[in-house]
Amino acid sequence: MSKTLDVTEIMKLLPHRYPFLMVDRIIDFDDETITGIKNVTINEPFFQGHFPGHPIMPGVLLVEGLAQCAGCLIFQKIDNPAAHVVYFMGLNNVKFRKPVLPGDTVTYKVKIISFNGTRAKMQGEVSVDGKVASEAEMTAMLMPRKTDEG
Repeated sequence: MSKTLDVTEIMKLLPHRYPFLMVDRIIDFDDETITGIKNVTINEPFFQGHFPGHPIMPGVLLVEGLAQCAGCLIFQKIDNPAAHVVYFMGLNNVKFRKPVLPGDTVTYKVKIISFNGTRAKMQGEVSVDGKVASEAEMTAMLMPRKTDEG
């Protein structure tokens, strides 16, 4: 049976909100991998300027979607995710292979390569209709979330 998260459950894990939440649904995850989707529409605010008359989803936002899925995956591995935040430390071997256009459904796949409880190394791939649009190696650190008291 697949494990899934809807957008409400994702927002309980991640601090991101519109217009910066890049994941609509997690369609499957286990201890080491996660698969998320985003339905890209012409109503996305970034299409106003990227590019007028030729809308293409910015590559950095594809990588951001991978990072958000990775954050959801890391939070599945720890107790009390609400007390933590995931900060990304680095990106390596980022490649953009195919433009993502309005009407596309983006599939994000992230696999944890290593995780020691505070630092993670992951491999991610973005695809549309089974064709790779982007890929990246990511490193991240799990940190305590700051509260109003300190």
